[in-house]
Amino acid sequence: MSIFCGFFWMRRSTTARGLPTHATCPALKKNLIAAVVFLVVGLLLANLVPTIEIAWVSTILLLAIYLFAFEVVGVDVAAVTAMVLLGLTSLLAPLIGLQQGLVPTTDLFNGFSSNAVISIIGAGLDKTGIMSQVAAFILRISGSTEGRIIPLLSSTVGFISSFMQNVGAAALFLPVVSRISARIGLPLSRLLMPMGFCAILGGTITMVSSSPLILLNDLIHTSNQSLQAGQQMETFSLFAVTPIGLALVITGIVYFILAGKFVLPANKAEHTEGHDTASYFSETYGLQASEVYEVVVPAESPLVGVSVDELEQRWKVRIIAVEKGDGLRLGADSIDRGLGIEAGTVLGLLGTEEYFTVFSEESSINRRNDLETFANSLATAKAGIAEVVIPPSSNLVGKTARDVWMRKTFGLSLLAIHRGEEIISCRTGGVRQTPFRPGDTLVVHTAWTDLPIWSRIATLW
Repeated sequence: MSIFCGFFWMRRSTTARGLPTHATCPALKKNLIAAVVFLVVGLLLANLVPTIEIAWVSTILLLAIYLFAFEVVGVDVAAVTAMVLLGLTSLLAPLIGLQQGLVPTTDLFNGFSSNAVISIIGAGLDKTGIMSQVAAFILRISGSTEGRIIPLLSSTVGFISSFMQNVGAAALFLPVVSRISARIGLPLSRLLMPMGFCAILGGTITMVSSSPLILLNDLIHTSNQSLQAGQQMETFSLFAVTPIGLALVITGIVYFILAGKFVLPANKAEHTEGHDTASYFSETYGLQASEVYEVVVPAESPLVGVSVDELEQRWKVRIIAVEKGDGLRLGADSIDRGLGIEAGTVLGLLGTEEYFTVFSEESSINRRNDLETFANSLATAKAGIAEVVIPPSSNLVGKTARDVWMRKTFGLSLLAIHRGEEIISCRTGGVRQTPFRPGDTLVVHTAWTDLPIWSRIATLW
């Protein structure tokens, strides 16, 4: 029966992906052969083990291994399936030869208290964008300096770990630390160690997450049962250790502030990556260093009613992100050159300081000192400048960036074309009106997730 269920889920998962039948045949045969092998092994074990309980445990374990190893279903479905089967043994115990269920129903969901589940919750919260907002909040308060970020981040994690397991608190804040590192270019290695140690020290603030103290309380309670009333020891209350715990956390934070520059690890490559990239494009293509700016269009700005195309042609800056209150526009199928700019629109611009200065003076926009709306989506870990090549077999040959609506179709904002010894850019003019030739190297700004779109479509366009 378990093999039949596995086959059912396998068919469901493959057909749901819309794969052609001939593509699934080898995988189907492999899974069927594996299912037969696991079935034979299960029958052999059932005859060899001493009790019926061990036989059923072995069967469920083999089924779980089969589902995980051959990815018949998702790992989450496989895990829940094993849990449900263990629960059903209590309901069907008389029918399957058991006196009672393999696992008490009260213990079925104990696995959800694992630290691994906390890590999954952290990843889930990161997907919702909450962790991005937490990172932005910390950066607004602390700025972009290491000396202010470390104490604020460490104290936050220390406080949270006082009311939950310190491993879970650290796992919960991993996405936050990663985003902060990506946004300000601070080495991740210099943020993780203070956060980890303060998560450990924060566990001493209360009795909730201090396993040794909880164990000590149990030992005191057990010892008191054999002692006379006058000799019994008082157990620790919830906040009995708070003064000591706070002193430890504060000491840890002060230590990392004062000695962090000497003891915290630092990867030199993490510091020089941005500089090396800018130097590379400057030396190779003669491009001046471009910066990403975030601006807000006020109601009195002459940009109101102007299209994206008109703005870019007049001021020689590239719009790479737009927020008009109806959702973030970034990447493929998002920014249309005919898109109109309205009052209150937030624009993410890419350009040199020279062109941006002229643009800001003439357009009366409000420039933000740091990225806020686009802090996450335009972080270096998610977007940046790349090089792509026009293959000889591509149907893009002979067409211009405007002809193919390059930004809307591929999510690529064209900055320059490198053709032999010639560099065509915004400074020279005509970069988007220049027909592509085989072997042209295009310098573009893109979200990293859009690059696979180019690799799939560029040769077929």
